[in-house]
Parts: sequence; C-alpha cells; structure tokens
Amino acid sequence: MIWFDLVTPKSVMFFKPVIKALQERGKKVLVTAREGLGYSEVVELLKLHNIEFVNRGFFGGANLSDKLKASIHRQLELMEFVEKEGAKKLVCLCSVDANRVAFGLGMPIINFYDIPLSDHTTNFKRALPQARLTLPLSNKAFRPFMVPQEIFVRFGLEEDQIFEYKFLDVVAWLHDFEPSREFYEKTLLECGLDPKKPTIVIREEEYKASYVEKKFPFLYDGLVILKDKIDANFLVIPRYEPEVVAEILPFCTVLQEKIVVQHLLAYCDLFIGGGGTLNSEACYFGTPTISTRSFISHYDKFLIDEELMLKADNSDEVVELALKYIGKKNKANTVFDEMVFDLDAIVDEILK
Repeated sequence: MIWFDLVTPKSVMFFKPVIKALQERGKKVLVTAREGLGYSEVVELLKLHNIEFVNRGFFGGANLSDKLKASIHRQLELMEFVEKEGAKKLVCLCSVDANRVAFGLGMPIINFYDIPLSDHTTNFKRALPQARLTLPLSNKAFRPFMVPQEIFVRFGLEEDQIFEYKFLDVVAWLHDFEPSREFYEKTLLECGLDPKKPTIVIREEEYKASYVEKKFPFLYDGLVILKDKIDANFLVIPRYEPEVVAEILPFCTVLQEKIVVQHLLAYCDLFIGGGGTLNSEACYFGTPTISTRSFISHYDKFLIDEELMLKADNSDEVVELALKYIGKKNKANTVFDEMVFDLDAIVDEILK
C-alpha cells in the first residue's frame, strides 16, 4: 500500500493524476489529510475532486508553539493509523509529519518539492523548515528543472537519489484541463457580480505558514487604492477564514465555498496573488499576474524571467501594474507547450 499525506491544496492537485494512475495499475493507495479551525481548504478540495481520504491530526495555526504541539500529536495519530493499515511507502510534497513517521517506521520516502528555499539563488540560509525536516530523509526526491540540483545535494542526498522533471508543477493537473467561460460567468452572477465588467481575482499570501515572516499589509492597501481607480469586480479566493478577508476588504466579494477556481483564473482580466500555485496557474492561462509574495522562489523567478508574471513589493506598485496590465493576455502557450508531463515515468519511478 502506498501512502500519500496531502496537507496543502497543491499536493491534492499534484497527486490527483498520480493516485488515479496507481489505482488503475491495481495498486492500493492510502490518503491522509488534516484540517483545523479556520483551515479546511485541503479537505474541501479532496471532497470536490472525489479523492477518498482519512483525516488524522489537525492544523496548528500560525503560532509556533501551537504548530509544534499539533505536529507532535499528529505524528502519533499517523503512526498508529498507517501502521495498522499496512502502508509500505510514503509519497508526498515534503509533509513534515508524514516524513517523520515514515522514517521512524523504516518506510521508504519519496518527496516531491519545488520550493526548498524562500529564495531563487542557492542561499541555504533561506532553506524552508519543511525542506530541512524532510528532504534529508528521502530515499528519492523529485525536483522541477528550474531548481538547481546543487540545492538537493546540499540537503544530504546523493546524485542518483534526485530526479528532475521537465515541467512546472501546475502542468501536472492543467495539461488536460478545459476551462469553461460559461462556468466563469455563472460563478460571477452567483456572486452578484457583472460578467461584463473587468474582473480582478485575488489570493492572499500563506501568512500562517512557517516560511512566511509575517502578514504584510501592502496587498490590502493597494486594493483599497485600486478600487477607486477602476470599475471592476474584485473577487477573493480565501486561504483561511473568509469572514476575516471580508472584514478587511469589504468592497470585495469573497468566495464562501470551494469551487474549481481554475475556470476563474483562465478568464479573469487580472490575478493578484501572494502565493505560488494559483499564481502559476494564472500564468499557465496567459492571464496577467501580479505576485505580492514576500519572496521570490525559483519557479517565481522562472515565470518573471519569461514575462508571464510581474512582481509588486508595495501598494503603489500593485496599483500601477494592475492599471497597466489588466486585460492584457500574454504568451503563456509558447512557454508551457514545451513542458512535458510524463505521468507514466513518474509512476514507474514511484513503484521501483
């Protein structure tokens, strides 16, 4: 039995085709997840995509002490559960709890990771806590082509343990996705918005994550200025509690339920995001994208260098870039069409 611990929205989307392919080959798969007060996005996404899972443990929140307590409790729950279920191998996007449990039980570990550093160089002082606590335990580690091999070697891996793949992670689930204009317009109408107006979709930074220094306010400040300069729909895809976002940005419409947001990213006129995955997805569709992330990762740098994404570091830049690029599609196809998602090769390597 192959165990997947899916603790981020991205891990759900990335492993969805992998899990399906393994099951089609007759392999047994076990999926675990977690949720917590104000954080249900992962389990909602699993339900939306009909992936069977079992919740074990909970999300610790933003406080470091609470995170540690939640992690310790979750490791015990996972250990007892996966041992009972007979899991033989772990596959994940560097889930700390799952890596610790699998290592302690002598289980082979396969990690996929595209953001080992909160930086786009090889500055190891910017190594993410998740990477430090997981990559050194890997039997195999997969990295996308834009992350240097040197970084994974410095985490203590041998060259023959590291496998490169030739695509940006979002290609794994978007290469065969067909966006629907009808779905997009229907969603706007259900939100009380006018589909004829320009639409700006917004996503906050993952400020409760251990690798984010603090909650930076300039995205919110920029949106407050921008609303008075353009007659547009402002639609927020919340990361945590939607009520909190609605209070901070009362002029924005905040999605209350989990939907297939890729339709929105494909057809909106501008995406402003403080994270990584939705930014990359918007870029995939050629949607003008402004990153307000507090750092630039290797794949962020790749998207910026390919002129698929813009970077704003203060509220004035958010406003300036939004007004300049809203509605201007870019050359995404020429970049992403060259990427190959070889699902069979990935599954073969997992099974070896």
